[in-house]
Amino acid sequence: MWTPLLVTAHYLLALLFVLRVLTRPRMEPSVRLAWVMVIEAVPVAGMLGYLMFGEVRIAQAERQRSADIRARLSGIWAPSPDAVEQPADWARGIFDSVQAVGGMVPVAGNRVTLAAETNDGIEPMLARIDEAAHHVHVLFYIWLDDHSGNRIADALIRAAARGVEVRAIVDAVGSRALVGSAMWRRMAEAGVSLVAAMPPGISPLRALSRRLDLRNHRKIVLIDNRTGFTGSRNAADMEFAVKPRFAPWVDVWFAIEGPAVRQMQGVFLSDWMSYTGKDLGDELLNTVPAVASPGVIAQVLATGPDRRAGSVSDCIMALLAAARDRVTITTPYYVPTTGLDAAIQACARRGVQVTLILPERNDSLFVGATSEGFYHGLLRAGVRLMLFQPGLLHAKLASVDGRIAMLGSGNLDRRSFELNYEMNLIVAGSDVTAEIDDRQDSYMARARELSLAEVEAWPAWRRIRNNTLALATPLL
Repeated sequence: MWTPLLVTAHYLLALLFVLRVLTRPRMEPSVRLAWVMVIEAVPVAGMLGYLMFGEVRIAQAERQRSADIRARLSGIWAPSPDAVEQPADWARGIFDSVQAVGGMVPVAGNRVTLAAETNDGIEPMLARIDEAAHHVHVLFYIWLDDHSGNRIADALIRAAARGVEVRAIVDAVGSRALVGSAMWRRMAEAGVSLVAAMPPGISPLRALSRRLDLRNHRKIVLIDNRTGFTGSRNAADMEFAVKPRFAPWVDVWFAIEGPAVRQMQGVFLSDWMSYTGKDLGDELLNTVPAVASPGVIAQVLATGPDRRAGSVSDCIMALLAAARDRVTITTPYYVPTTGLDAAIQACARRGVQVTLILPERNDSLFVGATSEGFYHGLLRAGVRLMLFQPGLLHAKLASVDGRIAMLGSGNLDRRSFELNYEMNLIVAGSDVTAEIDDRQDSYMARARELSLAEVEAWPAWRRIRNNTLALATPLL
């Protein structure tokens, strides 16, 4: 008696979920199709999966608060007209795309320096923190209680002891081992203002208005409105104690001086004000002068799920469209949108030398196998695939024609495009792009090239696994 009623109820409920999928704005057709198939094919669990992970939900009040903070800060961080760089014609589309997504303009007069790849690569940052006179602002996704993590904490404690205003944000999930630890307590007792962003303890009811797996993935260090640091590195040793079997974790870390630091400050302050409710907009009243002439043209790209004007993916595609000679991209995770994968292949087909550098072994078996599902199409298009051997290559870099590059925290995966709060930096200048190209060349020297013949020789089970998971890319 109850079985027909339950089947009918399930059918009607599934139909409502399908209608919800079909009426949601800003959802790619491939994503709609994938969710319709999951809802129809997996009873109950498919609907629960969509409820938890199918939509990028943020409470309207939270979204409005973020918009108000950006409006408050944007009027302050806008540079003077003489600081705005008018890019060359070949770069105009790139900078315009980045401005359309992130809202910030390109500024000239910056100096961008690539740090050493070793654990000692944080030495320049620690030295600048020890010189701080007014404030130090720090944001990390992962902060570990290891040698590097303790050295950064000790530097912040020394700064706070001198009367410097020290503020630090960590992601509550990425740095869950730190929050509440002895190191955390030491910093708090020394006067460091601490925030654990987006804690996971959210009630089931709130999960209906806010997606549970949104994360702050940014890496930002700012000192006295003079110097900033960013890249792919977390506050952790290369040995990366939480996943040592994939070590060393190979990252990039950059020092930035000049007007772009003010844009980075705006990103940090928007996060701080959102999490604490404290208005620190006046920190942006001090301008940051040019430090080099002509220097590096730089433009900050801040993205996140609270604003859907575009993503890192759109800006990478603008870089690809401008390429004429060569493109080199380094990323640990390759789970692209359909459009980005097609753009990379199209770039190679029109004669640009496109090289994609990925780790041979991925710390996520699921993501690694999903990435492999794209290899055949990339190789057929003429993309060169280099698989890094010694450890997990965690750097996120893209360079074009030796003239312009992107660096920062964003991966080439849907999580970075749609769910994470990320900060990247577009830089144009022959010196900095040469440094980036040299670093990527060093990765290729430690990598092996994957051939189309090798991929075609993979056993059937591996190809079925990879291609099945690649089909699920819209759900990731």
